[in-house]
Amino acid sequence: MNDELRLHGFNNLTKSLSFNIYDINFAKTEQHQNEYIAYIDEMYNADRLTEILTQVTDIIGANVLNVARQDYEPHGASVTILISEYPVEGEEDYSQASPGPMPETVVGHLDKSHITVHTYPESHPDSGISTFRADIDVSTCGVISPLKALNFLIHSFDSDVVTMDYRVRGFTRDVDGRKHYIDHEINSIQNFLAEDTKQIYEMIDVNIYQENIFHTKMLLKEFNIENYLFGRSVSEFSEDELDSITKALWREMQEIFYSRNMSNGPAPV
Repeated sequence: MNDELRLHGFNNLTKSLSFNIYDINFAKTEQHQNEYIAYIDEMYNADRLTEILTQVTDIIGANVLNVARQDYEPHGASVTILISEYPVEGEEDYSQASPGPMPETVVGHLDKSHITVHTYPESHPDSGISTFRADIDVSTCGVISPLKALNFLIHSFDSDVVTMDYRVRGFTRDVDGRKHYIDHEINSIQNFLAEDTKQIYEMIDVNIYQENIFHTKMLLKEFNIENYLFGRSVSEFSEDELDSITKALWREMQEIFYSRNMSNGPAPV
């Protein structure tokens, strides 16, 4: 916030960052599909998700008040952390749109805030395509933006497709009684992404600037098929099979990115 701006009381702005992260994979047999679901449940169980969200709390300079977590049957997990403000030594200018750390401690003051994550692993028995989705929400009140945790969270998962929404709600008053509906400069969520992240993703923005609503979608530009074959190696497939699997993976990613089913093969990026 501008150093010359003096507020009347507490900063009442609510800043909410919500995004879905999708990890796509190929598991050919029913056994491999079940093993993939089991792997995801172990890799991103409630304990592991709690570790990730606790690191997010450190990044934005918050204090953990309470943790609620749950692993589900047959699969999936949820974690909710209530956080409050506390001072951290150091200085950072939060009025500038700049990428956050991956991760480092950041100065901030929060209150009445929370961080949540829910996971949804699934696998299609016919196509062999398996998709893991993580829904994450970081909501803060005060001078700091949850966008500081964006890069860390994207790189904490195998992110093939990411959809992000950021909104600033409410208002805060200065000492003269004038309302302020946002306290930092932003014209795109992309302002807060690290350069190496921008290099590997295609991105589309849909923003409503006058309402302080920002939406960005990210799609991986390219991938190595060897990293997407669960339980099998490239040598176990023919060239035609690998080509077919690659097209199926691209199609899955693009259907999620464009939010529509495609009947005539993968759409151009």
